[in-house]
Amino acid sequence: MIKSYPTIIPGLRSPSDQIAGIVYFGRMIDKIRLQQDNNLPEDWLNMLGDQHKGGFDYRCCKFLRISYSELVAKVISGAKDFELLEWAFTHGHRPSEEEIDVWNGFMMKRGWRDEASKRLAERLEEIGLKSDTVATFFEFIDLDEGRLKQWRYV
Repeated sequence: MIKSYPTIIPGLRSPSDQIAGIVYFGRMIDKIRLQQDNNLPEDWLNMLGDQHKGGFDYRCCKFLRISYSELVAKVISGAKDFELLEWAFTHGHRPSEEEIDVWNGFMMKRGWRDEASKRLAERLEEIGLKSDTVATFFEFIDLDEGRLKQWRYV
């Protein structure tokens, strides 16, 4: 079944966008805020937080060593992006520059020649695109959400 494409969600930033040099954290915050306002697609809800052990929210919380449910409470309290990251550093782990480099590299390349490659190809096919349209999940997300023009790797 081909899903609707693109999925445009105002207020949801790219997974590549950084807060204090860390990719994905800002997107996770956006998803929490959007969920609170009932502005996320219903089929996204089972991928939030630690419900999906291989998901990016889960991985980000593990990287920072924080509880997703505690992060949700902080977001709901009205804390700003940098306050939330500082909270994560204080209540979890403040990664070194090298750890951030490794995190960013891993996340930005997820789906490229790794165990997630098959799932990336499936996701592309779900929206009616060829399996080699993009090489990583970050590219897929940006393509699916209208931030990236369609192209194929050769």
